[in-house]
Amino acid sequence: MRTFMAKAQDVSRKWYIIDAADKTLGRLATEIAVILRGKHKPIYTPHVDVGDYVIVINAEKVKLTGKKLQDKMYYSHSRYPGGLKKMNYEALLQKKPELVIEKAVKGMLPHNRLGAKMYKKLKVYKGPEHPHQAQQPEVWELRN
Repeated sequence: MRTFMAKAQDVSRKWYIIDAADKTLGRLATEIAVILRGKHKPIYTPHVDVGDYVIVINAEKVKLTGKKLQDKMYYSHSRYPGGLKKMNYEALLQKKPELVIEKAVKGMLPHNRLGAKMYKKLKVYKGPEHPHQAQQPEVWELRN
């Protein structure tokens, strides 16, 4: 018996929509990463992008447990001396709520070209509206 290996041209992709309202950030991000990688499919192959597209709505309503709202920090550096910028989760959630989910999911994907290809299939929106009605996305229920 031979091991099945999926080929990129044979993969059929679906679109899923996930509502992030009142969902915990980490549990939400792991579920999204599983869909983007294709681990929910029986044809999953580690070196081929077999994942589906994910639309996340209501990004500003995602929640964190404990005191992470004030204590969790996001860092970026300009690569110049003294160029470290930091922002706590609460400020980032008010400024750019989409970035919070994007950063969490990106950290759970492979850190290579394949992971970058998977990451491009993630679409995150602040409110309940999204421009992907033509793709007829299916609602994905989380396994919490």
